[in-house]
Amino acid sequence: MISSSPFDSFESAGKMVLGFLHRRFGFELWIVTRTEGDDWIVLQAEDHGYGVKEGDVYRWADSFCSQMIQGLGPRLATDSASVPAYAAAPIGRQLKIGAYVGVPLEKADGSLFGTLCAIDPEVQPAMTSADLELVELLGKMLSTVLAADLKAVEQSRLAQHWMRESHSDGLTGLANRRGWDQQIAEEEARARRYGTPLCVLVVDLDDIKQINDTQGHAEGDELLRRSARCIDNAVRQTDFAARIGGDEFAILGIECSADESQRLYERLAESFAAAGINASIGMACRDHSQGLTQAWEAADQAMYEEKSRHRQLKGR
Repeated sequence: MISSSPFDSFESAGKMVLGFLHRRFGFELWIVTRTEGDDWIVLQAEDHGYGVKEGDVYRWADSFCSQMIQGLGPRLATDSASVPAYAAAPIGRQLKIGAYVGVPLEKADGSLFGTLCAIDPEVQPAMTSADLELVELLGKMLSTVLAADLKAVEQSRLAQHWMRESHSDGLTGLANRRGWDQQIAEEEARARRYGTPLCVLVVDLDDIKQINDTQGHAEGDELLRRSARCIDNAVRQTDFAARIGGDEFAILGIECSADESQRLYERLAESFAAAGINASIGMACRDHSQGLTQAWEAADQAMYEEKSRHRQLKGR
């Protein structure tokens, strides 16, 4: 039986549901997933033989679930080889799949979040359409819990934006390094739970040392304030920006796909160019298997590479 205690989160609800479904129907692997662009991300797994674990990423288009969502295959295939779309799906060459069951998980607006699904290496003729109804019911329940969780996350982020005074940089009004570190930790935890797409951008001002040396620190401070305004003009309301060092800024793009990350980079570059400020910008998207710290390091490295290119151009 599923525990009668109330679910305190999508994560705890998912784990209970996966455990119950494995006990009820068998199947070696039950998973809760998120789809994000080309990625099919395993958020939770009840594995008894496949070696699939939380954080694993597969190609969405290769999966049985993508075929199911497109209406090319049924939600229940007790013998998956008898379904042409499933027999041809590339994931069948990675994993032995004799039977499949899967249902969509939806956001509050009805858009696709991911799937609740299971596979087994052997055919499962005993599973019926009545059994599928139970899986569908639990999928709808998980979607309801998910919607409540994501709403709470949205409200929490909004509250953090309003309450960042204690972690703000007095000169620019952006978050300071302490606020940035806290936000990184919180969003990494959310990304592991929900598969949230995130990107990091790092900005370094090219000319501030020269301005401080030739025009004075008051002009340097004004450049920092102008740079903060450029960032404010480029980011979305959901993003998080901070001054993390003397003339170094960082932006965390939240719920930011690869395409949206590129658009954010372009808006940022255009904002600095329009203000006549020379800046080097690096960007990296969070890899689901490595996390935000690695993305931050990659964005920092990309920024230094751009700064080096700027110096080479100046030297010509």
